[in-house]
Amino acid sequence: MTSSRFRDRTEAGQQLALQFKAYANRADVLVLALPRGGVPVAYEITRALHLPLDICLVRKLGNPGNKESAIGAIAADGVRVLNKFALHHLGITKQALTAITDHELQELQRREHAYRGDRAPITICDRIVILVDDGLATGATMRAAVTWVRSQQPRQLIVAVPIAAMDAYKQLKSQVDRLVCLSIPNNLYAIGLWYNNFEQVTDEQVCTLLGQSPGIDNALAKHHSE
Repeated sequence: MTSSRFRDRTEAGQQLALQFKAYANRADVLVLALPRGGVPVAYEITRALHLPLDICLVRKLGNPGNKESAIGAIAADGVRVLNKFALHHLGITKQALTAITDHELQELQRREHAYRGDRAPITICDRIVILVDDGLATGATMRAAVTWVRSQQPRQLIVAVPIAAMDAYKQLKSQVDRLVCLSIPNNLYAIGLWYNNFEQVTDEQVCTLLGQSPGIDNALAKHHSE
């Protein structure tokens, strides 16, 4: 396993796709992306392997003093994963945590409407799910995503990321059936430092890539026939 840089999320996704050739063209496999940054990575996997793409909505709960530092994360259906050590160390009260959670829940709901509209989620139950993001720093958002996906009873849950911090990798590895990571640097610092181009992904880009996913129509037809 190397500590390499990626040109951008597109290249990272193309490299990840090489790890999943055995899953190509399979109706029982679904790729789920964590918006926004995970969507361009996941799209390249679906494009290369002709698999359906959907989103797994999660939101990081940021430290009020440093929004980039996660104290936890939330996902759909009331899923919330907390870093209890960070909460205690930072002295964040229950009231403050509730306010942070409520704020991020509003953004979660906004993105649900923006990205999915009236379209129903693709069925997860009894499918092999490949859950994708552009990297793992603390791993909080991915752990929330894993918790939610597990509740939907997939047959197998795989997490795929281009890069991860060693601590996040070790913590997550025991929670999924398979964890695929291309690079684990000795000192991650920030995910963006390992991409030459790490521009923010927009809502419009997310919607465009979801609409262009090569397997999306087949997956939707399968969902509506079930």
